[in-house]
Amino acid sequence: MRIKSTLLLLLLPFILPSASRAEEEIEYKMDMGAGLGGMFYIGDANSTPFANLSPMGMIMARRIINPRMAVKADIAFGHIHGSTDGFLPINAYSETPEGGAPTKVKFSRNVMDVGLQFELNFWGYGTGVGYKGNSRITPYILLGVGFTLGMGGGAGVCGGMNIPVGIGVKYKVRPRVNLGFEWTMRFTTTDKLDATPAGTQLKDPYGVKSARFKNKDSYSFATFFVTFDMLPKFRRCNN
Repeated sequence: MRIKSTLLLLLLPFILPSASRAEEEIEYKMDMGAGLGGMFYIGDANSTPFANLSPMGMIMARRIINPRMAVKADIAFGHIHGSTDGFLPINAYSETPEGGAPTKVKFSRNVMDVGLQFELNFWGYGTGVGYKGNSRITPYILLGVGFTLGMGGGAGVCGGMNIPVGIGVKYKVRPRVNLGFEWTMRFTTTDKLDATPAGTQLKDPYGVKSARFKNKDSYSFATFFVTFDMLPKFRRCNN
């Protein structure tokens, strides 16, 4: 009995550090993954949020600064479309009170979006294991900058800068697996996303002067995503 007690006392300094390390939360430098969802456009041919939803997909990578902050880069591809439903004047500068005879204009375009955003979590995000008290689920807000490219639909290629603003929520299903949902609006500097093969019917149809983001096209992403943590952070040995 004394031998067993002596061995236990000798092994105790080695057992306790191992147990504490088992309860320590491992932090990672980044995560990578993909998302799927829907997108809609807001402009001269649509003013109703979530109308004319079309599919979109995204690949993303986050540089995790700490449990509250991250920087995310993403590339997204999607489709937008809309119709004036007969309310668009043919000539915005016509002398008639209505601005010309009403006409119906449709458009359909593909969109590529490349962006960089800063994310701020409401709570420290992690597995919830250990003394840090991080949460397995957290809402977050984001703000960033990006570039938009409009293609196809019989019209020319157009491009412009965009400002993404949004909210989201992430949930850590496993220590290295994250699920989430994110909704963003992307305000662009171009008024040509809704271009049509015939030309410029949807560019400044009411004769309103444009400047910077005023009277420009915008679009929205609603995305469900899954990401995987990568590259464990270096942990200093305290022994």
